[in-house]
Amino acid sequence: MILRNSNILLLSAVCVLCISSCDNSNKPGYQKSDNMNNTTRKAEYAIVIHGGAGTILKTNMTEEREQQYQKALDDALMIGKAILEDGGSSEDAVVETIKYMENSPLFNAGRGAVFTSEGKNELDASIMRGSDLEAGAVGGLQTIKNPITAARAVMDSSEHVFLVGEGAEAFAKLNGLEQVDPGYFYTENRYKSLQRIQEREKEVGMHITDMADSKYGTVGAVALDKHGNICAGTSTGGMTNKSFGRIGDSPVIGAGTYANNNTCGVSCTGHGEFFIRYAVAYDVSAMMQYAGKSLEDAANEIVNKKLMDVGGSGGLIALDKYGNITMPFNSEGMYRGYVTDTEKFIGIYKED
Repeated sequence: MILRNSNILLLSAVCVLCISSCDNSNKPGYQKSDNMNNTTRKAEYAIVIHGGAGTILKTNMTEEREQQYQKALDDALMIGKAILEDGGSSEDAVVETIKYMENSPLFNAGRGAVFTSEGKNELDASIMRGSDLEAGAVGGLQTIKNPITAARAVMDSSEHVFLVGEGAEAFAKLNGLEQVDPGYFYTENRYKSLQRIQEREKEVGMHITDMADSKYGTVGAVALDKHGNICAGTSTGGMTNKSFGRIGDSPVIGAGTYANNNTCGVSCTGHGEFFIRYAVAYDVSAMMQYAGKSLEDAANEIVNKKLMDVGGSGGLIALDKYGNITMPFNSEGMYRGYVTDTEKFIGIYKED
């Protein structure tokens, strides 16, 4: 069974039945199902990705830019699909898929990261393995080309979970991860965003961090492999004009990333402070484990009620041990997509 915004796809060996969801007014990305716990088919493998959520409107998007995002999302999915289809691990699929998005200037991660108030790029990432709940995270990187590889190194080659700053960079270098000059992460449009914000700061006389420029760009992936193992990962450049070493939810296990083979894998994107306070990624798993909710119902309740009630914006991607997929968001859009052994979907806008 595979779910997506405003639609439910129940896949069986003989047919595909598409049913439009019920009233989703006032709930962007809302999904509804009556029998989510009655899975009739387990996906052989599945991977779902996001490239950030925010005020993403078709009216503000050029056709060329839209095609660039669609191609980038499709290319990323195909990388993960090839690994999973060949019997590879969910960890490899997540890392390689996120690496591709980190290398793209389209997203607020790696090469396309936003700038801090000091004009630097500080990168965060995390990864979690559902089979044994091992996890790794890094924050404040400035010279490691692919932060997701550093997060995996922490998970696989250290006794710790979360490393930050100079220590994280030293650990990454010790493990032979690729380094780049900080200038590698420079992109003109992200730098101009910083300049616009700092001009506004002068006008209003107070510090401003720009969520509008930052939310759509954080990248994430969650995969289920043929061995039944789930892995989730997230990578980001944070918020434009962030200061004081601010770190959001993306590298925080349980807030921006979570995976458990018994329940689900989750990667989040949005206003990080809210996702940290409400332990959003873990909360999806907890609602499934302790309240008996389906993946879809748990994710929708958190994103479209719990977060919205307190003013938190953003979304998440998740899949469960059967390969059910959900991608709820309470903003105007979210770069997203999934692929399984039988189905593929790519979307950008609320109406997709």
